[in-house]
Amino acid sequence: MRGLGLSVRIITASVLLAVIIAAAFAVLLSSVTELRSLERRAQQSEDVLVAANRLERLIVEMEDGQRGFLLTGSEQFLQPWVEGRAEFAQQAAALENLVADNAEQHARAEALTRAGTSYLNDYSVPLVAAARRDRTSIDLLPATTEGRQRVDAMRTQFDQLLDAEKQLAMTRQDSARDAAGRAMFAAAAGLTGSVLLVALFTWYLNRSILHPVRRTAAMAERLAAGDLSARVSDHGVGEMGVLQRTFNAMAAAVQQAQRDLAGSRARIVAAADRARQRIERDLHDGTQQRLVALALQLRAGEAAVPPDQPEVRAQLANAARELTNATDELRELSRGIHPAILTEGGLGPALKALARRSPVPSELTVDIPARLPEPIEVCAYYVASEALANTVKHANASEVWIDARVSEGRLHLSVRDDGTGGAVPDQGTGLIGLADRVEALGGTISVDSPVGVGTTLLVDLPLESGLDSGTDSQPSWSRPGNRIHP
Repeated sequence: MRGLGLSVRIITASVLLAVIIAAAFAVLLSSVTELRSLERRAQQSEDVLVAANRLERLIVEMEDGQRGFLLTGSEQFLQPWVEGRAEFAQQAAALENLVADNAEQHARAEALTRAGTSYLNDYSVPLVAAARRDRTSIDLLPATTEGRQRVDAMRTQFDQLLDAEKQLAMTRQDSARDAAGRAMFAAAAGLTGSVLLVALFTWYLNRSILHPVRRTAAMAERLAAGDLSARVSDHGVGEMGVLQRTFNAMAAAVQQAQRDLAGSRARIVAAADRARQRIERDLHDGTQQRLVALALQLRAGEAAVPPDQPEVRAQLANAARELTNATDELRELSRGIHPAILTEGGLGPALKALARRSPVPSELTVDIPARLPEPIEVCAYYVASEALANTVKHANASEVWIDARVSEGRLHLSVRDDGTGGAVPDQGTGLIGLADRVEALGGTISVDSPVGVGTTLLVDLPLESGLDSGTDSQPSWSRPGNRIHP
């Protein structure tokens, strides 16, 4: 009887222990499931921010293209407008689908779609059609002012949508913290209760249970204190081994969930600012430099007009002023323009076009057997663009050498000139911005610029996604040693 009574006590204690552990695991699993759901929602918020910024940039690009066409009459400026008009409905629908589960956000997205559609159908398309028929019949100032006002109104709507999405993300972060707190409490309560129950029977279960439970309890205290790397030895016998392995799996799941949540939180909070900063830097690296160079050419043309043609001089001066104003407006809008040739042709053709536009004679060598991952191509393009811009503005160089090649799963890019040198990487936002871009992709960048010798910029980028295996033949733009003069 005495032995039977002890067995009943052991069974009772085991049942109680199993109930406590099962309840703790249930709470933990529920918390982990909730954390994963919140992580998916955090990713959705990030996708909403990216989609809204992409749609906003598309509208700004259409407005810029339309304004350039109205000012110059050149169909070349309408290319972003034509492409944006074709893509608007698809991108607007994508944004609406992302926020379909939130009535308020969906209403804001629908309002943006209506505003964009009205901008195209009621204002932009008729205005472009009229300009194509007779540009002189259009009063440019009211026309461009109306377009800017419409775009500014839509940007205000974009800001409201983005602010609301950020608030949703913060609310989800608070819920995630609460879920993590419940998980920690469940772990601490369950494991502490287990220790107390096992301690009552230490005289009988000392050799098989007491020591493993003590080690598990110690790890549980570290876990409850915030040390999610705490693990226990999983060499226990029978059910104790199962408990130890389950504890390790639980701690690993909570640790991974917290790591993912921390990363998602940082991305959500910084997503909008990072996107705007990146687009502003892209604008500075590319299009703005071309607009400045064109304004300088107009000024030079104005100076070359004979004195007996004051009307031509006045027209050139007005065009230069308008171009300068457009440059300032682009800078204020802080919207980047992604080069179409980079998307369609890849890094090789984009570098070739960039070298061709350079006022300094350029020699281009490209050895890239296939398309690279898009982030790598964009980064390399803007590094080369900024380096060429710095050479034109500061180096007083007579020639530039650009070399891009893939070797052992990495892209190696170098831009070298024979100018005055003396570049200081830590001064100015251009080189600092390039360093941020390269390091964000896990690459390295270095600048060697002895005074009087020239400047060499070296970039090394890992191809995380590898190369696409499209063909075994070398593309036409991959021939080395192409010498390009402006």
